[in-house]
Order: sequence, then structure tokens, then C-alpha cells
Amino acid sequence: MNEVQIEEIIRNTLSPQRFTHVCGVVAAADRLAQRFHVERQQARLAAWIHDYAREWPVDRWYEVAKERNIPEEFLSVAQVLHGPIVAEMMGELFDLEDADIANAVRYHTTGRVGMSELEKVVCLADYIEAGRTFPGVEDLREKAEHDLDLALASAFDGTIRHLLDKQASIFPLTVLARNDLWQRIKNKRTR
Repeated sequence: MNEVQIEEIIRNTLSPQRFTHVCGVVAAADRLAQRFHVERQQARLAAWIHDYAREWPVDRWYEVAKERNIPEEFLSVAQVLHGPIVAEMMGELFDLEDADIANAVRYHTTGRVGMSELEKVVCLADYIEAGRTFPGVEDLREKAEHDLDLALASAFDGTIRHLLDKQASIFPLTVLARNDLWQRIKNKRTR
């Protein structure tokens, strides 16, 4: 299946607002991939499909997650389930068999330790696409012009602060991803 066909499936699946967001993520992922020498087509495809299941009802997320043997850790915070679900289903839904794209989709909301450059690009693109207006997004966009790791580590910091303020659950992989990125940044600075 080519990108145009995938775009059409996404357009017909998502609400207009979510589709607009996805288009913004595709554009941001394309720019970031070009800037940081990541395979642009992989970034674009991952961006197109990353939110395919985002608007499903929560009970459907849990049902499909159990059918697909999604790891237990993802079941603890329902909002992160859509990524692993799409990663598991992308072969049958979009005829895509690419482990890097699958991981970029799987971890686009959570991050993980040892993220690939493609995973970082898609995750950050989801944070900074043009439709995002949360406090601090302009700072993230500026950091994304120069340092992918710094921008993403800062984005994770903002997410964690936001979740703490709401007294909401924080997905453990996000904390680990944040710590890993900050350690990488510190290691680069001391070389």
C-alpha cells in the first residue's frame, strides 16, 4: 500500500480534527527527518498511521490489546494503548512490515530507553506539530531546530510535570525514556 492509499484510509477513519492533527504530524516528521538525516518515507508512514486507533472506545483498546497480547505494562494507562495496537496491526491494516516503523508507532506517546532516531522524530513530531498550542511548545520547536534529544527530553519533562499537576498516572517507560535522553545529553556535553 502506498502513502496516498494510507492517507485515504486515515482520512476516512478519523474525525476531521484528528485527521488535521495527523497531517500536522506528517509535516513535522518530514521536516525533522530531513533535518536529522532519518529516512523520510519511514517517518511519514509512521506519522500517517500513529493515531489510527486513537478515537476507539477504551473498552475496544483493552479488548484488542488482550487479543494481540500487548504487554501488561501498556494496560496500566489506557491512553497509551493506541500506539501498540496499531503497531501490532499495521501489517494487516496497511500492508506495512517494518520493525522501525512499528516501534515508532508503538512508542510515539511513551518513548522508551534507547529510542531510534526514527522513534524520536515521530514522537517529537507528535508534540510539536503546527496545531499544538500548549505552553512551552514554541520552546520545544526552537530546540527541535538544533537538537533532537534535547527537544524530546524537554517534551517528556513537560508531560511529566503536566501529569504530576493533574495527579494523573505517569507511564513508567516515559520516565525511563526521559532519564535515558538526559543521560545521553550529559554524555555529549562532557565529551
